[in-house]
Amino acid sequence: MAGMVIYAAVLVALALVLPMDWWDRRASHVLLGIGAISAWRYGWGITNLTRSLIYRYIIFPPLRRQCDAMGDEGMPSHVYLLLTSFRIDTETTHTVYRAAMLEAANCGSDVTLVCSIVEMSDQRLIKHLFEALEMPERVKLVFVRIPGTGKRDAIAQGLRVIAKLMPPPDAVVALIDGDSILEPGLLRGTLPFFKMMPRMDALTTDEVCEVRGATIFRDWYNVRFAQRQIGMSSVALSKRVLTLTGRMSAFRASVATSPAFIADVEEDYVDHWRLGRIKFLTGDDKSSWYSILKSGREMLYVPDRVVTTIETPPDPDFLRSATVLMRRWFGNMLRTNERALKLGTKPMGLFVWWSIFDQRMSMWTGLIGPTAAIIAACAYGWGPLLLYGYWVLLTRYIQTLGLLTARSKVKWSYPALMYFNQIYGALIKTYIFFRQDQQKWTRQNTVSVRNVGWFNARVLAHSSLAMHAVAVLTFVSLILIYLGLARNPVSSLAALLP
Repeated sequence: MAGMVIYAAVLVALALVLPMDWWDRRASHVLLGIGAISAWRYGWGITNLTRSLIYRYIIFPPLRRQCDAMGDEGMPSHVYLLLTSFRIDTETTHTVYRAAMLEAANCGSDVTLVCSIVEMSDQRLIKHLFEALEMPERVKLVFVRIPGTGKRDAIAQGLRVIAKLMPPPDAVVALIDGDSILEPGLLRGTLPFFKMMPRMDALTTDEVCEVRGATIFRDWYNVRFAQRQIGMSSVALSKRVLTLTGRMSAFRASVATSPAFIADVEEDYVDHWRLGRIKFLTGDDKSSWYSILKSGREMLYVPDRVVTTIETPPDPDFLRSATVLMRRWFGNMLRTNERALKLGTKPMGLFVWWSIFDQRMSMWTGLIGPTAAIIAACAYGWGPLLLYGYWVLLTRYIQTLGLLTARSKVKWSYPALMYFNQIYGALIKTYIFFRQDQQKWTRQNTVSVRNVGWFNARVLAHSSLAMHAVAVLTFVSLILIYLGLARNPVSSLAALLP
């Protein structure tokens, strides 16, 4: 908190020393224009924060009390824990599977651990651990060996094995990543909701992380997960979520083992008007989410139960790691959101539909402020840009304090990381938006390969570049018009350039 106090003192000092002559009539016009867009964005942020607080402190607590009161009677008669592992270090594998086995032993239900793995060394480790823990008779261990063809195949093969085991009608399947640790009591604290809420087909939980890397990586992930807690809780007020994370999400077995659901996860794709058919390489959590979303069934977010994920950045350099991860995350989001929007409001409600739409809009609205400030600096001098910088410092400080509603502490670095996520994330989104066929899975170091021929591949690459360039020029031109700086935006933009 000392860092946050110093940060606040710097804000006060800067407010006292900023020259007033920077705030002339022309510069103020530009900044007020930026403020109008900001009012919309911050209004949306306040709406989500308010809905999050309502859900976590008013709506969810009675559900929690009802869930806890059910005790063992609320648990499914059979639980299937499907864990997928590939190229994960031995220490992490041991920690993850030990936690899953202990949860299986303590949850009170019959449990089948289905381990969908590639390497024999993982099978030996898991089997040895299972025997060493002396698991009760009601806990069974099943292995599914597959070639290293990807997580989607691992999940699909595991679900087919579960289907052959003939799950009882009230059974539940939990999909768990090989780097996700189930905290004690997680199954008892989540699975009874399936009996309580008959219209609910899937749920997911809060996440925290253990990061193996520099401090900046740990702070960055913590900011993301704190923002996720607020955003997911807000959408949960509408009985939906925005993703059924692959780290740990639970489904009714009757849904998860249906051929339609398995096909949605294993062979998911979208047909793009320009890029053609794009088969999903990553993003299985978005595929499972979309499968439930289009059915119109409810989903639940459990904000008071946590899965701990072990995060290993793909590169020691922060910017390179952020680039790789954002390209994967935002690519999955953009490829799925368009078809989700086409479903309309009926299966999800207006607020959830608008939240999905806002994910696409934010890649442009997030860039309006800095772009307008840079244009104003070219036209009027450094004053508007420096005042905008102060505005960023102030607003991100306030937003960071808002994260205290989701986490017990924050750090002075969070404002800078939040602004980085906004600007750099928006740039990555706009890049991926025109290149949705580009995919890469970091752990397996595999990329999507499309059999379109050399000539067609070059045409698609150049058309993506051309459309991206046109979109950027249109974006800048609209800002010039909006701020009243140009009647002829092309000539005005040229005049601003050296």
